[in-house]
Amino acid sequence: MAEPQIFEQRLVVLQEHLDDLNHVNNVQYLQWVQDIAKGHWEKAAKKEWLVDFVWVVLNHFIEYKKPALLGDKLLIQTHVNEFKGPKSNRFVRITNEDTNELVVQASTWWCMLDAKSFRPARITASMLDHYENPD
Repeated sequence: MAEPQIFEQRLVVLQEHLDDLNHVNNVQYLQWVQDIAKGHWEKAAKKEWLVDFVWVVLNHFIEYKKPALLGDKLLIQTHVNEFKGPKSNRFVRITNEDTNELVVQASTWWCMLDAKSFRPARITASMLDHYENPD
């Protein structure tokens, strides 16, 4: 596999992201992991792929390293680590932009499905090439 294409988003922690301990809620991190994966797919995919295919999660593995607090500026980065048949393994790293400390890291296995039949759809060589070399 070629050098991974890193996709990133930035956000500021808001009150609505916090739990009872005034840290970002664990469920919120999971939402951000899913949101950045979707954003990356929508940016990297050809238009017809967005119609023909959908992705479902097979599993998430999340490590919580440091708490994020109200007002923290977070950098969320993702890349696909591996493609295998209809599956891909995606890494996500969330860091505090001011301290450069790792807040959360996640690994998720996704499965690509045909949008009509909802059956697994193999990731083709042309998709891999386009994904790894978008320009």
